[in-house]
Amino acid sequence: MPKISKLAVLTSGGDAPGMNPCIRSVVRTAIYNGLDVTGIRRGYQGLIDGDMYQMETRSVSNILNLGGTILKTARCLAFRTDEGMELAYQNIKKHQIDAMVVIGGDGTFTGALRFSQKYPDVAVIGVPGTIDNDLYGSTYTVGFDTATNTVIQAIDKIRDTADAHDRLFFIEVMGRDSGAIALRAGISCGAEAILLPEKETAIDDLIENLKNGQRKKKSSSIVIVAEGDKHGGAYDIAKIVEKEVKNYDIKVTILGHLQRGGSPSAFDRVLGSRLGFAAVNALIAGESQKMVGLEANHIKLTGLEEALTQHQFKLEEDLMQMAEILSI
Repeated sequence: MPKISKLAVLTSGGDAPGMNPCIRSVVRTAIYNGLDVTGIRRGYQGLIDGDMYQMETRSVSNILNLGGTILKTARCLAFRTDEGMELAYQNIKKHQIDAMVVIGGDGTFTGALRFSQKYPDVAVIGVPGTIDNDLYGSTYTVGFDTATNTVIQAIDKIRDTADAHDRLFFIEVMGRDSGAIALRAGISCGAEAILLPEKETAIDDLIENLKNGQRKKKSSSIVIVAEGDKHGGAYDIAKIVEKEVKNYDIKVTILGHLQRGGSPSAFDRVLGSRLGFAAVNALIAGESQKMVGLEANHIKLTGLEEALTQHQFKLEEDLMQMAEILSI
């Protein structure tokens, strides 16, 4: 790739805590290296609409502690079309942008890869920003740690009322394709069962597990359901269990978008900053169509295509075994 002089940064898809520290790191690392920086509002939609502005070091002051993203985000169907991409490219050329840092998940990376393949004169580096922790090439994605801690805090509060009333709670957490949040939150909160999209749990086994808990005089039970579980959502599973487990007052809680918000944890602030720094350095070194990630506490570059095709992040076998054993 030729030497770059101006880069753009955008956030796309679902927001994740830690995106703002990443934006801050991208902007200040680029300026430190003598590059101009353009901020693109509302992701690829802003790229198509030309919703861009010059960013300076002070543009990212006091945002480390903020959840969400100061650049806003959106899902953009138009960017999937050749016409949409052409409009985006014309805006990039109009603003004399040489390279882009895109922060988001698999949908964001799919768009970035297609765009860079179609217009290879624009270098692209991706930063994995998604609470699902489901991208190949990085042990942790920006936002996962904060989202998991948010879930843990909510479940701890639910446990209090469950214990006071002898209740069985089914708690649904985000994770359509990944049970990473459900697994770690379940272990951290002592859940009696964790239902994951990666591992099918027989309903009969779940019912027997809950009945066994009653026989052991458990005063409450918590079942965590990842939204991508094969049996359906928490409401569907609760209706089936209710017919067989009689002595518990059964309740359902859907945590929903609560999990996306909030001030990023120290881990996500450092991770976002570290990956933003690495993304700019990768562009300066001439890299493109790559994702920056963290593995074994070291920065690693992974091709966007590999990050997407190897998509499913495998859950740790020892954690899944441990969750079952510790729930007895």
